[in-house]
Amino acid sequence: MKLKYRYVVTALLVILTSGCDNKIELFEQAGSVVPPAAIEAEAVTSQALPGQISLKWEAPKGDFSYLKIKYYDPLTQKDIYKIASKATTEMLIDNTRARYGTYKFYFQTFNAAHQGGEIKTIEATSGAAPSVTTVGKKTKIALTADQLSTNAQEPTEGPIKNILDGTASTFFHTRWSSPQIDLPHYIQVNFKEPHTNFSLYYMNRNDTWTTSARASTVELQISNDGQNWETVTTLSGLPSAASAEYNSSYVVPNKTFTYFRFNVIATSGNTKYFNMAEFAMYDVELSVYDPEKDEAN
Repeated sequence: MKLKYRYVVTALLVILTSGCDNKIELFEQAGSVVPPAAIEAEAVTSQALPGQISLKWEAPKGDFSYLKIKYYDPLTQKDIYKIASKATTEMLIDNTRARYGTYKFYFQTFNAAHQGGEIKTIEATSGAAPSVTTVGKKTKIALTADQLSTNAQEPTEGPIKNILDGTASTFFHTRWSSPQIDLPHYIQVNFKEPHTNFSLYYMNRNDTWTTSARASTVELQISNDGQNWETVTTLSGLPSAASAEYNSSYVVPNKTFTYFRFNVIATSGNTKYFNMAEFAMYDVELSVYDPEKDEAN
């Protein structure tokens, strides 16, 4: 009889001990998973930039491991997910559009066990995405020597017609002999018909013994009467090496013109003259892509 009671007591102790171990184990597991601290909506600010949205936030005081930001992109018609580390407090959202109005961003923090915290919703808008202009077609303008003139032709060499002869070994030279003429020296073109968007090309003289007397700063000027001139852009940092070639980007005067000047206001070596081997101008047709208008809604 005593033996039977001994077995009962032993069995109860085993059961109770086992029950205590389970409770301790479960309590320790539950205590190791700390819910992540949520970012407050008021702690998030946004700024509308051209084709972008800048998001900045203050990290919560509590602990979390990483942050997930979700938003719907009307352009791709997809939900986009961004992941930010705990140390990150700003993010730039690219390729957005002002025409889509309000974007909704969902902020959710996560702990190391990937348990999500409370979701916070932020609204923001984008600045207008800038238009993109590309050259659709470039056509060389057929120039003749009688369309060219200058205010400073060197009388002993380098007639201005040489810049159109297609030969790199010949050149145009402005006046270096006495009496010299102070800069600016120019190449003037009379188109005899209206032009608008354009680009230009030139080649330096092939005199390998010097890098002086190259155009270094140039005003590109237009006129419709040959008397009143407007500078539409200024070129600087131009090449000085022998036979160096220069191709300008397109120039948009936003008006037509019939006269043009390549007006040299500074030269390499600070000479009072410049020289050039070849010169050409191009009519440019431009293609303008406006992402705020040209994409399907």
